[in-house]
Amino acid sequence: MANKSVAEIIIDTLQAAGVKRVFGVVGDSLNGITETIRAREGIEFIGVRHEEGGAFAAGAEAYLTGDLAVCAGSCGPGNTHLINGLFDCHRSRVPVLALAAQIPSAEIGTGYFQETHPERLFQECSHYCELISVPEQAVRTIESAVTAALGNRGVAVVVFPGDVAELKTEAPEVRLPTLGRRSALHPSEADIRQAAELLNAGEKVTILAGIGCAEAHTELLQTAAALHAPVVHALRGKEFVEPNNPYDVGLTGLLGMPAGYHALLDADTVLMLGTDFPYRQFLPDDARVVQVDNRAEHIGRRTRVEIGLVGDVAATLRALLPRLTPRNNSDHLTEAQERHRADEESLAELATGEPGDTSLHPQHVARLLDELASEDAVFTCDVGTPTIWAARYLHMNGRRSLIGSFVHGSMANAVSQAYGAALAQPHRQVVALCGDGGLAMLLSELLTIRQHKIPVKIIVFNNSSLGFVELEMKAAGILEYGTELDNPDFGALAQAAGLRGFRVSDPGQLESVLREALAHDGPALVDAVVKRQELSMPPSVNAKQAGGFSLYAMKALMDGRGGELLEMAKTNLFR
Repeated sequence: MANKSVAEIIIDTLQAAGVKRVFGVVGDSLNGITETIRAREGIEFIGVRHEEGGAFAAGAEAYLTGDLAVCAGSCGPGNTHLINGLFDCHRSRVPVLALAAQIPSAEIGTGYFQETHPERLFQECSHYCELISVPEQAVRTIESAVTAALGNRGVAVVVFPGDVAELKTEAPEVRLPTLGRRSALHPSEADIRQAAELLNAGEKVTILAGIGCAEAHTELLQTAAALHAPVVHALRGKEFVEPNNPYDVGLTGLLGMPAGYHALLDADTVLMLGTDFPYRQFLPDDARVVQVDNRAEHIGRRTRVEIGLVGDVAATLRALLPRLTPRNNSDHLTEAQERHRADEESLAELATGEPGDTSLHPQHVARLLDELASEDAVFTCDVGTPTIWAARYLHMNGRRSLIGSFVHGSMANAVSQAYGAALAQPHRQVVALCGDGGLAMLLSELLTIRQHKIPVKIIVFNNSSLGFVELEMKAAGILEYGTELDNPDFGALAQAAGLRGFRVSDPGQLESVLREALAHDGPALVDAVVKRQELSMPPSVNAKQAGGFSLYAMKALMDGRGGELLEMAKTNLFR
C-alpha cells in the first residue's frame, strides 16, 4: 500500500468521483492541494477573484451535470468567503464539496492570525462537515464527504490544516461504493390507492409541479391528461415542466400570472408534485391536497395535506396512473388554458419599445433574449427583477436550462453561475441576466471571466436602483430609501476589463446590439438602460398592497416627488 500525502489522497478521491476542476483562490494553507493539482492531468484549479463566486460557479456546474463540483478556500477569510455561495448550493440541493483550509494545527485555539473554526461555521449549510486533524483520517473523511454530497444532494465540507495536508499516510485504492448508483422511493400500494380515490373524487383538480418532476415529464403529462388538470409550475420546475406541455398554465406566486394563480385558488383538489413552494398565501385554504415528495420533511409544511406520499415523482405517478378514472368534464382545464393564452398576449404587449425612446422596457430586453438566444442556451438570472423577467419571458423547450438563486435568494449569483456553467458545458451558449446591483456586488468576477477567456454573455438590466426592493417598499406604503445606485457605464467598464462592452438605451437599437453581443466570439456585456419605474405586478393585488401603494403615492406627492409618480404612470399606464 502506497504512502501518500493528505492532499494527494483528497485529489485522488476527487478525480475518482469525476471532478475536473476546483474553483478557488490560492493561499499558503492550500499549497498542498494546489501543488498536487498542478502536477496532475485531468483536473485543474480555476483561480477566481472572489471565493463566493467560486462557490456559485461550482453550484452551477453541479446543477447542470448532476456530478460533484468542488470549490476551495484558504484559511480564515479565504474559506469564510465561500459561505454565501455554499448556502445557495446547499439550499438548491446540488452536490458540492468545499475544501476549507485551516491555520497550522499547532496554533488552533490560540487566537492565531486568521483563525476561525470552519467545522463549526459551515455546519448549517452542509450535510457533512468534518476536520482532518491527523493524516490517518484522510481516506475515510474525504470518501464520506463525497458520498454525503452526492447521496444527499447538497454541500459537504472537508477542513484540514495546511501542514496536515502535506503529511503522509497509507493510502488504499479509492472506493466510492455509491458513485453512479441510484435508488427510487416507492409509496405503498395502500397509500397509492387512497391517493387515487381522493383525486378521482375531485371535480376541479390542479397540479402544482416543481423541480422534483425533472425526470417525470412523460408521467406528468399522462397524469394531467387523466385528471383534465391544469399544471401550474413553481419557478424551479419551469425548466422541466413547461416544455411541450399543453396543460401548463404558467407560474403562480409573486412572479406568477393570473392563469396559474386562479388555477390553484379555484381548485377543490391539488396534487403537489416534487415542490416545496413556500408562499402559503397562493395556495387554496379549503382544497383537498395530495403531496408527493421524496423528502418526508416537505410533506405538509406549506399547506394542510390530506395524503402525503413519500417517493420519487416518476415512480409514484407510474403506480398512480392505472388507478385514476378518466373524466369527461374539462371546464376547469379549459378555463385555465384560456387565461394562460390571455396572459401570454398581455406579456407580449408589454414587451415592446418605441424607437428613439431614451430607455428600455425590461420586458422588451427579456423577450428579445428569448427569441435570439440559442435553442440549448443556459440562462442564469440575478435575484430581483431579472428573475421576474426570466420567469415570464424565457421559454423552456426541453434543451434550455435556467439557473438562479431561487431558494436562498442571494444577490450577485448570475455572473459566477454563468462562468461555472460555461466551463462545465463549453458547447452551450450561456447568457446571464443581471441586475445592476447584483453585477456590482461581485464585479470582480468579470476579471475571472477575462482571465480564463470564458465566452459568457452578460445582459445588465440597469435601472440605477435596487428595483425589486423599491417595489416592496412601494407595496408597503413607504418611500424608497437607500435604493438608488449611481452606476457607471457598465459597457465601458467591461471594455476596460477586457470584455466586449455595449451600452444601449434606444429600443430601436436593442435587437442589433443583442445580436452582435450574442454572436461575439468571446465574453461580452450589454449595459441595457431600462426604466426605473417599471412595475412588475403579481397575479393578484390584495387590499393591503393596494392600500400600501396608495399611501406611497400620497407620501410621494407630499415629499415633492410628483415627477416620480408621473414617470411611473407614463411607464406603466400610457402604453
